[in-house]
Parts: sequence; C-alpha cells; structure tokens
Amino acid sequence: MFKFNKIAMAVVAGVALTASSGAFAQQKKIGLAVANLQAEFFNMIKQSVEAYGKEKGYTIVTVDAKGDATTQVNQIQDLIAQKIDALIYIPAGATAAAVPVKAARAAKIPVINVDRNAEGAPGDTFIYGQSVPATTALGKWICEQTKGQGKAVMIHGQKGTTPEVERTKGFTEGLASCGIKITQNQWTERWAADEGNKIAQDMLQRDPSVNIIIGQADGIALGAAQAVKLAKPANKVWVVGFDGDVGGLKAVESGTLDATATQQTFTMGRMAVDAATALMAGKPVPKDQPTDAKVTTKENVAQFLKAHP
Repeated sequence: MFKFNKIAMAVVAGVALTASSGAFAQQKKIGLAVANLQAEFFNMIKQSVEAYGKEKGYTIVTVDAKGDATTQVNQIQDLIAQKIDALIYIPAGATAAAVPVKAARAAKIPVINVDRNAEGAPGDTFIYGQSVPATTALGKWICEQTKGQGKAVMIHGQKGTTPEVERTKGFTEGLASCGIKITQNQWTERWAADEGNKIAQDMLQRDPSVNIIIGQADGIALGAAQAVKLAKPANKVWVVGFDGDVGGLKAVESGTLDATATQQTFTMGRMAVDAATALMAGKPVPKDQPTDAKVTTKENVAQFLKAHP
C-alpha cells in the first residue's frame, strides 16, 4: 500500500510539474502591434507570429492600428498596461514610430521591429526584407523586358517609412541602369488596391504613353493592373509589385501582374517570435536581421506559391 502511494505521489508531482511549466509558458505574453491588417503582407506576418507563438506556449495579443499612428501609440500603451513580456512592432507610420519604442523600453519590455524601423529609437532588433537589392534587380528586369524604352510611374506607400524609402531608392537605381526615368510619383497611406487603382487611373489619364507602372506593394500593383485593363491602352503596360503576397503571386501566375519580388514573410514572423524568446530570457540577438526577396515572374512563380502555407 505504501509503495503504491509513493508511486501515485510521484505521478501527481510529475503532472503538477508539467502543469506548472505549461502555466509558466502561458504567462509569457507577447504584444503584436500591426500597422494595418487590410494589407495581406501584414496579415501573413500576423498569422505566422500567432501560429508559432502558440506552438511556443505564448499568449499573443494582436492589435491593428488600421494605418493610423496615433491609434497605434494608444494601443501599445494599453499593451504595456497589460504587462506584456515583449513587443513585436510594425509601425503604422514614420512620424510617431519612435514613441511606442521609448514607452516599451522605459517599461523594460524588449522591442522587435519588423519590416519598418523606428528612426531615432530603434528596438532591440530589426527584422526586415532587403528592399533595395530586390527592387534594383526588379528595375533591371524591367529594363530587359522593355529594352530600356518608355516612361515609368511609381505609386509609393506611406511616405518616409522604411520600405517606402528603400523601394524608391532600389527601383530608381534599377531603372536608371538603362536610362528609364520615373515621370510621375504619388504616395498613398494604405498600400491598398483601391488606392493603386485610383492613382493609376489618374496617371494614365495625365499621360497615356506611360508603359511601366511600379506599385511598391502587391496590393497597389493589383489595383494599378485593374486600371490598365479598364483604360485599354494601345501599347503594352508593364505592371510590377513587391512582397510576394498570395494574391500577388497568383496575379503573376495568371499574367495580371508582370512581376513582383517575394519576401520571406512567414519566416520573418517566426524570426520575430524567436527573437522575443531570446530577449525574454535575457539573451542577446543581432541588431539587424535581414532577409532577402527574390524577383518573381511567370517562369518561377510556381515555386513561391508552393512555399506558402
């Protein structure tokens, strides 16, 4: 009888220890502050962080700023009040991006910036796609297709954000390699298809001889492609995007978009959770964690579609 009790007590103790370990993992709470979930790219990062975070036993609290920087500042203040253990942060804009970083760091909460950095007050690490080399390569690809002939227009994302600045630089340098100049530029706050559609329509009306439209995100490019379809131009108009969203990749496959550059979106989400894990344990992480993006055309798009969950 005594022997049975000892075994039973050991089993109960083991179960209690397991439950305690699980409870400890569940106590770790990661805040995920997303710029705008209307963008498929950010949704993919959200899905990756939430799925991988769940695997790790964390509670993930996600907030969506819907593109508004003031809203995001308030949301992150609320996350800090909820006593999150780490913050994964995609700034909603450039102007107030440093404010949440300073607030989190004052509360001794590690900050993992993803896709966009906060100027002047960087977090503990920055995980991002290398937009400059990818867009430079995409610009050179356009040069090859057009034999360096034509007029290009660019529809930008949010002015001053890390991706907007870097993609402007890369596309401009890539096109300059064959002498193509960007004749019109316009910015949008939402990186969205309806914005891309409206802006592209205006650009084509101003100059029907435009034959290259660059959207700095797949959503923008998809809207621009629809504008081209409606305009029925006499000449071929090349439309390219960036990100490698599922919608963008399917559009490349069907020929609606001519090309994009595919980022390692789901990998970036997992990297953010791994960085949070290390930082919560007091371990160092690299200050910069770049990932690459690959030029994606109809010839190689199948491999990128296959890689998406």
